[in-house]
Amino acid sequence: MSLAVVATRALRGLQAVPVRVEVHVGSGLPAFNLVGLPGTGVRESRDRVRSAIVSSGYAFPAGRVTVNLAPADLPKSSGRFDLPIALGVLLASGQIAATGARGGSAAVDVSSLVFAGELSLTGAVVAIDAALAIALGVAQDAASLQLVLPRHSAATAAAVPGLTVFSAGTLQDVVAHLSGEVTMPVAQAHVATALAPAQVCLSEVKGQAMARRVLEVAAAGAHSLLMSGPPGAGKSMLAQRLPTLLPDLCTAQALEVVALASLGGQPASVCLTPPFRAPHHSSSVAALVGGGVVPRPGEISLAHHGVLFLDELPEFDRRVLESLREPLETGSVSIARAAQSVVFPAGFQLVAAMNPCPCGWLGHSRKPCQCTPERIDRYRARLSGPLLDRIDLQVMLGAIDKGWSDLPAGEPSAVVRARVMMCRERQMARQGCTNAALLPSQLPGAVQATTEALGLLDHIAHQQCWSGRVVHRVLRVARTLADLAACADVGRDHIAEAAQYRSGW
Repeated sequence: MSLAVVATRALRGLQAVPVRVEVHVGSGLPAFNLVGLPGTGVRESRDRVRSAIVSSGYAFPAGRVTVNLAPADLPKSSGRFDLPIALGVLLASGQIAATGARGGSAAVDVSSLVFAGELSLTGAVVAIDAALAIALGVAQDAASLQLVLPRHSAATAAAVPGLTVFSAGTLQDVVAHLSGEVTMPVAQAHVATALAPAQVCLSEVKGQAMARRVLEVAAAGAHSLLMSGPPGAGKSMLAQRLPTLLPDLCTAQALEVVALASLGGQPASVCLTPPFRAPHHSSSVAALVGGGVVPRPGEISLAHHGVLFLDELPEFDRRVLESLREPLETGSVSIARAAQSVVFPAGFQLVAAMNPCPCGWLGHSRKPCQCTPERIDRYRARLSGPLLDRIDLQVMLGAIDKGWSDLPAGEPSAVVRARVMMCRERQMARQGCTNAALLPSQLPGAVQATTEALGLLDHIAHQQCWSGRVVHRVLRVARTLADLAACADVGRDHIAEAAQYRSGW
């Protein structure tokens, strides 16, 4: 055989695009040509593949070797193409039997396998990034496909349901498997129920009964939340305890979270605990949204299915904050580059905290504020109206005047989480999504507000000059309050409480 075709995958965002590695070995002066829009990491594979083949005891063809990575208009990067290229060379040069038998054992059908792995000069198959993203793409394409990955990457990829992942240690192991001499071990998946026992609990937040109630509402309906208050009011403590109130992720969501983390160069194990991301206020637009020559996910995508906590919100750059507007509405972010455009999921729950003024003491009962009205206006103007419109809950936290020892402990996270779980179950049974994710067209059927409640909402909206977006968000919050109270209809009390949670700003 002078021509061989081996299947692999290239990544375009979180999508694993099928790639055919076509290898032709012909006569002529010795040459090794690689075409198909390869990046620097792929072009360097020529030297790695040659050394790995020779070190593994095989002969590198003396003729003209041409490798085409199809489709040719798709950019390819990283060293994960080493293994399929090396196998294509061995198949095209006749050193592996693609069909038939060798040593009395039937050879494996190469067309049913997808290969990905970097090769060292010794022939060892080195771990790769984004193994889980590749596995998710292979599992979606066809149930009959099987995946061959490096030993250190296969265990993570094996968590994908219904996918067989073979664990490869060396190039010789893969060749022996294809020749039918031995069978590579099948990787076993491990899914943790949690990263570790919870180290924080909502009972540690003393006082702040209204803030605890708002946090429960945010968890129950997956609503975004902005807390404003003086230093020491408990804003950061409350935000850090929100994940302890949230339901565990399902397996599909956990796999998506780990796949995004691997694309961002952050190794992680498959875990059912929602992610919690808290970037510093000096973060750039690319760090928060994603970017790079080869686009990588940012913090908003790494917080997918979890919580994104932005502390000291007005200290973030204005351009960074404005970049949150579209993802808050759509649940995804599109990053356009000259070579390609990729889309990353960004279904995060935003929780933000800020001081009421630059010095932080505005409204404090004992410490006077030193800021001028003009300075306070400039500070608050860093948050635009369109961004604030997209935040469901906006509350002001007061300072704790009593001594901490005099305050009783609140409910623990486990008790509040049980109520949140029941509320989420009502939402899923009624509309199949959380209340925060309701579309405008779904609101009339899901909210089921009484005539008196709608009349009160119209009055408050006219009085406060609310936009249509704010009215919809107040309705979603009121629906969550009704679900927490196990009420079928949204009443006046629910509308009044939901409106109160937008007056703190």
